[in-house]
Amino acid sequence: FVGNSTYLDDHGPPPQKVLPFPSQVVYNRVGKCGSRTVVLLLRILSEKHGFNLVTSDIHNKTRLTKNEQMELIKNISTAEQPYLFTRHVHFLNFSRFGGDQPVYINIIRDPVNRFLSNYFFRRFGDWRGEQNHMIRTPSMRQEERYLDINVCILENYPECSNPRLFYIIPYFCGQHPRCREPGEWALERAKLNVNENFLLVGILEELEDVLLLLERFLPHYFKDVLSIYKNPEHRKLGNLTVTVKKTVPSPEAIQILYQRMRYEYEFYYYVKEQFHLLKRKFGLKSPIRKPRPRPEFFIPSPLETEEPIDDEEEDDEKWLEDIYKR
Repeated sequence: FVGNSTYLDDHGPPPQKVLPFPSQVVYNRVGKCGSRTVVLLLRILSEKHGFNLVTSDIHNKTRLTKNEQMELIKNISTAEQPYLFTRHVHFLNFSRFGGDQPVYINIIRDPVNRFLSNYFFRRFGDWRGEQNHMIRTPSMRQEERYLDINVCILENYPECSNPRLFYIIPYFCGQHPRCREPGEWALERAKLNVNENFLLVGILEELEDVLLLLERFLPHYFKDVLSIYKNPEHRKLGNLTVTVKKTVPSPEAIQILYQRMRYEYEFYYYVKEQFHLLKRKFGLKSPIRKPRPRPEFFIPSPLETEEPIDDEEEDDEKWLEDIYKR
């Protein structure tokens, strides 16, 4: 160090941080589709790989006014890159407000199974709640909590009718009011957004393959995700997050649900087909395809997928994370 010489004189500006591409990722997670599991994995991965995980404390506001959209987009866009932002929120069009459009990722599951998981979880929670004598949704009246699922469906209670059942599509269609009306317009717009703005939309029934492809496409974020997910400590947690007191509706009730959710199913089958095409490209096998079920024979088993860690409330995650700090 001589005279007034500075570091900059001798070495030039400090090297700029080289960002991976893409360096802006949004996971606008669909409720009851395994996102709690994925967010737990992301917490571990963000520490391991040094990206900025931006989570939101707001879990029940998926639709935003124009001003709220602008505000949220501004906040996300100014986050330190590389970032991954996650929140239960319907698709946001950044470019409409002059921002850089980030890369989107998401996961969906069989619509009837998603609905049943949500129905019973809202009432009874999961085994963690049972162990801690926690009451899920304390404000719920007892007659509503113990409302038989068949009565709810067959007698057209609001919770078991449209538009409440039109749930997955708006996450991909966006913030336009018509995105919440069950119909072709929202369905087609959702498909278009999947093609143009989503790097990957996986299906929960094949979660390991979803994680494998995320690792392939976004290594800076997801490298080693599968080995963390398969870690026995992590697998043990899965058993605590199975929704309790879940019952299967009658064939007649399932049939009615299937009819009410026909747009959701059309979207689900479309995404599943795209996902299987992608898997084939990378040499991954898919389960043998059964012909598309005809509604009258369609009885999904709500227990056919392992229950993921649930996504309603995040306050009891601390002890889960501690496992990885050991």
